[in-house]
Amino acid sequence: MPHTAKENRFLVSLYATPGPEQAEVFYTVVRAGHLIAGPEHRVEREHFPGHEIILCLSGRGWVKVGGRTLAVESGDVVWLDCSRAHAHGAVGECPWEVYWVRADGPQMGRLAQRMGVWTDPVVRGADAVALADLLVRVFEALPLPDGVGAPRVHAAMAGVIALIYEAWMRRENRLERAAPVLLRPAIERMSLLFFEKQTVAGLARLCGISSTHFSRLFHRAFGTAPIDWLRRFRISQAKRLLVETTLGIEEIAFRTGYGDRFFFSKDFRRYTGATPRAFRANERREVPRAPVGTAHG
Repeated sequence: MPHTAKENRFLVSLYATPGPEQAEVFYTVVRAGHLIAGPEHRVEREHFPGHEIILCLSGRGWVKVGGRTLAVESGDVVWLDCSRAHAHGAVGECPWEVYWVRADGPQMGRLAQRMGVWTDPVVRGADAVALADLLVRVFEALPLPDGVGAPRVHAAMAGVIALIYEAWMRRENRLERAAPVLLRPAIERMSLLFFEKQTVAGLARLCGISSTHFSRLFHRAFGTAPIDWLRRFRISQAKRLLVETTLGIEEIAFRTGYGDRFFFSKDFRRYTGATPRAFRANERREVPRAPVGTAHG
């Protein structure tokens, strides 16, 4: 049932000042809380450091960005990039109850830009129960010493961001578009015949569309170019062969579509940061190796 508080009640109100080492590598939180809002609750800022994540537990609220005012319902989550002018508050006749955190971290700004939160910060359909649990973990970890609390805050915030992003992907129909029907012939060919030479033109013909249209659709669905996707798939197959078999580097290069050992090693290092030999030495120490004859199964 929606609450009927006449004034704002902060059930949790936390502050933190992460050290530079934590801020460099972790998601960090400087402010967090649990608010049962009164009917006149309103926050308005021109700009502020970080990103504010607000989970509406019950009641209703609103958020304003870029001149637009958007409704927030129970179960919705709001992602505000605080570097831009924004405002939010409760709907008077049914004020919201919220968990919120003000966070920052590696690439949060870039992800916010990708999700378009500057113009549409309300995300619906996220797992509100799981989000609430993760935010409570942030509340619990925030007062702890940095050596203990910082990684726990980071882990919980990573989960929060993952759930929000997944819901955004569903909203944008991107999960369903991850392998659209039109591109399936190309995906199947690259997955099954990754060891053969493939070209954008050939893959596009397989899908019955132009090379330009194929590349555009592919990048929209996967966030990368078709040949880059193929190279990554080949490298994944090469990793398995390096770890699970005793095949030589040259043979693995051949089996994964590289006619040249040098080019294979160069690509492998580009995508993994290690040479094939070094990768094998590091990864196969504790992994049981399969017989050579079963390597391609």
